Amino acid sequence: MIEQNQISPNFRSGYVSIFGEPNVGKSTLMNAILNTKLSITTPKPQTTRRKILGIYSDDETQIIFLDTPGLIEPKYLLQKKMVENIHSALNECDIILTVIDTTERVIQNFDSKIIPALLPYDGVKNIFLVINKIDLITKEKLLELIDRFKDKFKFNEIVPVSALHQFNIDELTRTLKQYLPVHPPYFPTDILSQEPERFFIAELIREKIFELYREEVPYSTEVIVTDYKERPKGKDYINAEIIVERESQKRIIIGKNGEALKRVGEKARHDIEQFLGRKVYLELFVKVRENWRDSSLWLKNFGY
Repeated sequence: MIEQNQISPNFRSGYVSIFGEPNVGKSTLMNAILNTKLSITTPKPQTTRRKILGIYSDDETQIIFLDTPGLIEPKYLLQKKMVENIHSALNECDIILTVIDTTERVIQNFDSKIIPALLPYDGVKNIFLVINKIDLITKEKLLELIDRFKDKFKFNEIVPVSALHQFNIDELTRTLKQYLPVHPPYFPTDILSQEPERFFIAELIREKIFELYREEVPYSTEVIVTDYKERPKGKDYINAEIIVERESQKRIIIGKNGEALKRVGEKARHDIEQFLGRKVYLELFVKVRENWRDSSLWLKNFGY
């Protein structure tokens, strides 16, 4: 941690919003830059629901990343809250990091979805284009994409990366630093996020639900950590509730003889122990809150 009296007068610090469609690798990108898993990642779209803050610090700079949900047309109240998180992140940042991947779907949606969302910030904020997953295309195709997108919008920088394989991540970070305003650090330089441990524990459990269940079930679940006790001797105790919308979903989450829920607990406990650096005893319960995704009261209770 840098002491206050050691901070250079030329120290640079600012907010960077990571923006784009679902499943283009926004969370993987932030995790790669921070070299730490803060945002959960799964192959399913809309895994990220909240605006997640991650902090990169070195002796000369601090970059506060805001990992946002994927840009979607909202169909219910939870998704409306997710879209609100996107717009609040874009409004409060210094740099917009627009992430796309190399799939045809995302490339085709660029004109209709990405550009209209960026236009209000054109000339107001520094806007980067990050082309992710370049390991899946040829160099010729990449150069073609760069030429195509630089004619679509006036980006300050276009940076190709492979977040999954850590390719060009250092170059992206160096380039971001050049655009940060001169400002002392907003946060202590020895922390990676301002979120409490309970938040990350709940997210890791939710990640396992996304990995292990199909169709609508993961999207109908929320995870709340109701009790967390650190113990000087023995394992830490964690009690968490998995919230679903219907009794039928509860039965699916629990599974025959509780086997499915046990599998969630085992996989989540492993990742939680890695995250916390200590052993835990994890208890999971499943509760029904009908139509919670469309209830302003339940969403407020769940922190949305």
